[in-house]
Order: sequence, then structure tokens, then C-alpha cells
Amino acid sequence: MSKATPGVRYAEIERETRTTRVQVVLDLDGGSHRDISTGIHFFDHMLSELTIQGQFDVGVIAEGDLEVDDHHTAVEVGVAIGQAIAIAMESDDSIIRFGSSTVACEDALVAVAVDLRGQGSLYSNLHFLRDRLGGLSSQSVNEFFRSLAINAQMTLHINKLAGENDHHVCEAAFRALGLSIRDAIERTDRRTASKGLRG
Repeated sequence: MSKATPGVRYAEIERETRTTRVQVVLDLDGGSHRDISTGIHFFDHMLSELTIQGQFDVGVIAEGDLEVDDHHTAVEVGVAIGQAIAIAMESDDSIIRFGSSTVACEDALVAVAVDLRGQGSLYSNLHFLRDRLGGLSSQSVNEFFRSLAINAQMTLHINKLAGENDHHVCEAAFRALGLSIRDAIERTDRRTASKGLRG
């Protein structure tokens, strides 16, 4: 499959910095294939949840300076996935544009809303009780969401409504984001939906 194929919302990104190397392949209209390896197993699990709910195919390979910490890896994966979303969507003017979802995961309840033609910004009240979630720093969760939103040119709101278990809260957020993106990228005959004025 090629990103030059008409109607296919597809992108390939390769980024290399002093501290990381990230490759992303994205097909927004796939839905059954994902191959994710960042060196951070909990992060892989969260990215898998995002793509399962978003119903898109993704390949992510990241090599980062994990001997230092996970910050650069999480941020650069967010940058690469965000860029892939922006490129895959750049020629599609027929999307609904907006999406939102509220997801429960055990004790956690998280609401997410997106504007895919937004200003590239994150508004999040996610806070965690623990410093780490598996092998992922809790601070890196919002850093990933921020870099994804900026590079996808997406306005992203994440609102934790309930929950004390950090794993459940994080999982609900990634699932809700996937569902919200899926809603937002649906095609519509109302072509003006994606061309409205930015608020």
C-alpha cells in the first residue's frame, strides 16, 4: 500500500534525533494490524489500546536513551504519530472533524474530546498518584499526549472524572482518545464540517 494511492489515508514517518530513532507506519482505514515496540512495555500496551479503539493499523519502532529515562522516547513517539496523522489527513476535507468519548475502566472514568483541525494543543487534568506506571514515568503520559496533539494539529481535551487506580485512569484515557479520533476521522458528505472557522 502506498500513501500515493487515491483515497488511502496512510503515512510513514522516520525521525532520528541525538537521543532517539522512531519509525511509524500508519493506515487510518486499516483496523487489524499493530506492531509496537518502544522498549517500554506499559507504553506499548497503551499505544495498542489507542489503536485498537481507533481502528487503525500502526507500526511503531522506537529506540531511545532509556538508560537515562523514558522522556525522549515518549515525546518523540508522540511527535511521529502526530505527524503521521497530519500527513494521512492532509488531503481529506470530508471528515467529521470533531470526536469525543467517555470511557470507564474499572474505577476510572475519563472523557476525551478532539478537534482534528484545531490549534495543536493539550488541555489535560490527568494526575497520577505514582511516579511510574510499569516502566513509564507518569509525567511522560501528558508529554506524549502534548507532542501528539501539537504535531497532529489537534486540539485535545482530557478530563479525568473519577478513578484512583493509575493504570485504570491511563488506560481509560488512551482508549477514549482512540475512540475520539475514530469518530473525528469518519468521512461525511457535509464537506464544510472540516472547513469551519477555528474558535
